Amino acid sequence: MNNVIIVGAGLSGLRAASLLTEQGIKCRILEARDRLGGRILSTFDPDYPELGRFDLGPTWFWPQNEYHIANLVKELKLETFEQYKDGEILIERFQIKPPERCVLKENSEEKWTRLTGGVQSLVDALAETIPSEIVELKTRVKKIQLNEKGDVSVEAISSGGESKIYSTDAVILALPPRLVAHHIEFLPSLPPSLIKDIEDKPTWMAGQAKVVAVYEKPFWREAGLSGYALSAVGPLEEIYDASPKEGPGALFGFFGMPAEVRRKLGQGKILKLVVDQLTKLFGSQAENVKAIFYKDWSSDSETAAEKDSSPFKNYESYGQPLVEGEFENKIIFAGTETNSLFSGHLEGALQSAEQAALKIINFKK
Repeated sequence: MNNVIIVGAGLSGLRAASLLTEQGIKCRILEARDRLGGRILSTFDPDYPELGRFDLGPTWFWPQNEYHIANLVKELKLETFEQYKDGEILIERFQIKPPERCVLKENSEEKWTRLTGGVQSLVDALAETIPSEIVELKTRVKKIQLNEKGDVSVEAISSGGESKIYSTDAVILALPPRLVAHHIEFLPSLPPSLIKDIEDKPTWMAGQAKVVAVYEKPFWREAGLSGYALSAVGPLEEIYDASPKEGPGALFGFFGMPAEVRRKLGQGKILKLVVDQLTKLFGSQAENVKAIFYKDWSSDSETAAEKDSSPFKNYESYGQPLVEGEFENKIIFAGTETNSLFSGHLEGALQSAEQAALKIINFKK
């Protein structure tokens, strides 16, 4: 028997597994994707691997007030560097006018910190702390059942359609709460109040898309620009310098257009609009893209549920769902949406994982 089944191999699932393994508690991670990391996605161009990896998911953490991730990064001996912010910012107010240059007054104590090699380096380092054989990729959990004796069984289906049954003492649900509500059957059924609670928690990034354009060098810095731009025109509404500490230059941006519009336009048209906008903002050198990466999280079925296509709202719903009745101490929620203070941040994912693991550890004592 696995003492604990962890559903989801994102940051929360991996951190929970690492902590449980450290305490000698047997666990197994079941992940529907074919990779580790969940919404953490650091990608590279196989034709130009020397350019390095670039984040299409979360990018930063703030060590001055996010202590869990700051301590973990030190513990795992990961290299970090500060987000480049020197120079002026650009503000694009009108389609037919050039952007305005201005100086942004920064809070000197606020350090936007990045991981060398992308946030995937944190995922890779955590994966090294657990036995590789406890992770099963391309394995989708379909049902969690509790029998009269209080034993828990988890039914999952492999990518080949094979059904597997796992017996366990408890399940950590380390995936977006809405995916739990939409894709996992519970026997007996979860209380209606709990189902409503998890369905009301919007999934972070589920309505977003992100693009990264990579260049030979960060040429905008030579022009006194920080790479930071705000646009009321689009398609990108926020743009940042995504260059690694050394080597090539990169700009990444968040889209202002809704997911439905992005889907109608298609990736090819969207990327052309992006390069056109970057060229308008940063000059003709922005046309010389070495590589370009695009991820629309709203089209990722392992991230977004149907409800996530609606405008993002109901921030107040974030926090730990209350599990009462038969499944109390049998299922535990983790993930950034279940942390009320740092929801949407890597810190929130880690704090929720540590809280879930601690609950298991204390219950075992």
